[in-house]
Amino acid sequence: MKIMIREPVVSGQFYPENKKDLEKMIQDCIVHKFGPKNQIKNSNEKIYGVISPHAGYEYSGPTACHSFCSVASQNPELIIIVGPNHYGIGQNVATMSNISWKTPLGTVLVNSKYSEEISNTSKFIKIDNYSHSRDHSLEVQIPMLQHLFSEKFQIVPIILLEQNLETAIDVGNAISKIAKKKNTLIIGSSDFTHYEENSFAYLQDEALIEPILKMNVEKFYQVLYEKRVTACGFGAIASTMIACKNLGATRGELLSYTTSGDISGDKDSVVGYGAIKFV
Repeated sequence: MKIMIREPVVSGQFYPENKKDLEKMIQDCIVHKFGPKNQIKNSNEKIYGVISPHAGYEYSGPTACHSFCSVASQNPELIIIVGPNHYGIGQNVATMSNISWKTPLGTVLVNSKYSEEISNTSKFIKIDNYSHSRDHSLEVQIPMLQHLFSEKFQIVPIILLEQNLETAIDVGNAISKIAKKKNTLIIGSSDFTHYEENSFAYLQDEALIEPILKMNVEKFYQVLYEKRVTACGFGAIASTMIACKNLGATRGELLSYTTSGDISGDKDSVVGYGAIKFV
């Protein structure tokens, strides 16, 4: 069967479209004052998954690199990436089949066997390449992964239009069943508070991050709704928490939190970015 190509849709916007410029920008994010500084952290610690932001690299890249550098020595065979559907197109929950994702750093193959298996395991996950055709939440993770991992890896992309608790539980359970079959890393793609004053964003996100670190999904949704925290990928965070907990993780660890205001200096209306690992 012919493998289709999912062309990059935010290359030249969220990250450079030139390979050399892109590699330099990722390296600049690593050594940035808000970045992790060290490219690879060699550790025997088992990290089941991470939360990573998905804004333009200029703003969220240094924080995202904390997540990726924490796992860069693990060289997973399979990476399951789950994020929100910002455009409201396609299925409520969708993965992909018979396709590769292209970036300026090359192509990454979707593992169709596991995509189809995860769709069959889940009540909600459908095979629908169109659902992924416009969104950036998964795309921006891939060049970082290509830059940091020396071995070839494949992906299972999952995009969420529906992000309620029932869906997150189903998706998280399905992810964990697949993750047990290979050396797997799970990535939950989400930004945190959107378009609030900087100090308020910090308070909102601190409240939401607390139950994430405790891996308390019910409390996470309670805080999300009661405080009206505008984290766009809340279902992706919850699905990742559930999957990692199923696999043996007992806690989350906050690696970095910043806002776009910390980067740009404009503190009036910011977006929050968190890097979290589950161990």
